[in-house]
Amino acid sequence: MSTKKVTIGAKPTAKSAAGAEEWVQSREVQALDKEANKRLTIDIPESLHRAIKMQCAERGTRIADEVRELLLQKYGKP
Repeated sequence: MSTKKVTIGAKPTAKSAAGAEEWVQSREVQALDKEANKRLTIDIPESLHRAIKMQCAERGTRIADEVRELLLQKYGKP
């Protein structure tokens, strides 16, 4: 048999119910301020995807953010 001993740490302290309630209310406000997103799927040539991906990597941006910005420039904010 092994001589290894397992120790159990102290019980975590309970957080106050008021703190939890405050967190829930603040989450609801944030959720209401944000508009829901819809997914858009498009097919593009592999060479175009590669070019976009390389430029985004150089700038440290994401493709989705770049495309979203272009769409906002073209169609504006609703």
